[in-house]
Amino acid sequence: MPPAVVLVTGVSRWLGGALAAELTADPGIGRVIGVDTVPPSPEMLRRLGRTEFVRADIRNPLIGKVIAAASVDTVVHMNISSTPAGSGGRVPMKELNVIGTMQLLAACQRAPSVRRFVLKSTSAVYGASSRDPAVFTEAMQARQVPSGGFAKDSVDIEGYVRSFARRRPDVDVAVLRFTNFIGPRIDSLLTGFLRMPLVPTALGYDARMQLLHEDDALAVLTRATTGGFAGTVNVGGDGTLLLSQAIRRLGRVEVPLPSPTLGSVGRLSRRFRFVDYSPEQMRFLNFGRVVDTTVLRSEFGYTPRYSTEAALADYARTVAPVIAPEVVHSVAGGLRSLLGRVGDTAAAVEQRFRPAPAVPGLRAVRDA
Repeated sequence: MPPAVVLVTGVSRWLGGALAAELTADPGIGRVIGVDTVPPSPEMLRRLGRTEFVRADIRNPLIGKVIAAASVDTVVHMNISSTPAGSGGRVPMKELNVIGTMQLLAACQRAPSVRRFVLKSTSAVYGASSRDPAVFTEAMQARQVPSGGFAKDSVDIEGYVRSFARRRPDVDVAVLRFTNFIGPRIDSLLTGFLRMPLVPTALGYDARMQLLHEDDALAVLTRATTGGFAGTVNVGGDGTLLLSQAIRRLGRVEVPLPSPTLGSVGRLSRRFRFVDYSPEQMRFLNFGRVVDTTVLRSEFGYTPRYSTEAALADYARTVAPVIAPEVVHSVAGGLRSLLGRVGDTAAAVEQRFRPAPAVPGLRAVRDA
């Protein structure tokens, strides 16, 4: 049975607005209320259709009046900032993420009409370190707990949501741990990083990446809002890519740098607003992260349309390459051929100068 009244936070961003627009297209849903601190763009406002936009700050207790007055039965929390630049600094970002979530949960706890709560979380709660397992399942925890930034905020937010679920056992709570978003329309930390003509990477590292196409992210959010799943689920596309592969396929130029210099690169990048290349992001780009999606398919009931490779290919259509892909393939093929010839030559030299095998009994004859 579809919800009667849905409240979606963060509708001024692409994914939140797209979800609100998708929900308004469902005739079984009576009302969709969109909340954000800034109004949507004119283009987004047209897409929102019959969504009722309310300009409100979830950090303010007044959000409780909005929920109570409209008898909201389903809340989708998406107003979580992943970059300090987008929030005006680290302190406002933490206030929006953590304090805002606490106020929203307090309002939901007081509202008897609320029956479902959906959290857009992130796989960043698993952290990124050299001690990580090959694949994270929902039951696992970070081997190295995130110490700051978006990942730390997300860990705190999930803790508050679990506490809310214990206090309101009558509310179905769904926590969606998304991998990195990518696609032609969505703007994320990773897309900003991969748009740079020269992509700095850590010398000696090549992270595994698992990507999720924006269309699959929207489909999962819609299903979580209108369905009956309760619990935590990892959400990501099939397969993985190495960071170096992604850079080459987008026609970018990889610039491997010693790890100690990346901190300075990150600070310069943030200062000149190229991309929010934070220490947390650098750890992910060093070690990578892959999650198990068995629960997504078997219990949640959704199979992503795009694999990691296909999602990157769709994004690549909108990115002008710095180096044409055919040039990258040609150079890579030439290097492979050269390395092959060098290897063959080395093997021939080794074979030529290898000592002759010992003959059994020869030493005994000579001693005699």
